[in-house]
Amino acid sequence: MGTKGGESLLYERKSYLFRGACFDLYKNFGGAFKERVVHNALIIELEHRGLKVDTEKRIPVVYKGQKVGTYAPDLIINDVIVVELKVKPFLTGEDERQFWYYLRSSQYKLGFLINFGPSRLQVKRRIYDKARKQYPH
Repeated sequence: MGTKGGESLLYERKSYLFRGACFDLYKNFGGAFKERVVHNALIIELEHRGLKVDTEKRIPVVYKGQKVGTYAPDLIINDVIVVELKVKPFLTGEDERQFWYYLRSSQYKLGFLINFGPSRLQVKRRIYDKARKQYPH
């Protein structure tokens, strides 16, 4: 762990533990299992590392001050990190755009888009903080 440009990384320790859990799970499972199996195994791995995992949280989607729907992320870690899981050959630009909009419409600052693909694990870390002022709910 360290710093980038002299600043501490957002939720550095939690991110480190989360990424480690993903890599260890991928070493054991590869990209051979369906998303539900990976989801359930990742919860066990994260809790084993001392992280709190919420799988039932519903996040309101707000447009011009009014709730227009809800977003249900795959996981929320320690009430601060949003996680979307995929199990597909590769992440697309559309996957990344959709995740960005999910993160943007929430109150969360940090999210991970994870793909347990057949040939490799993809980990996309996204921060949405300063830009939120530009796009208020």
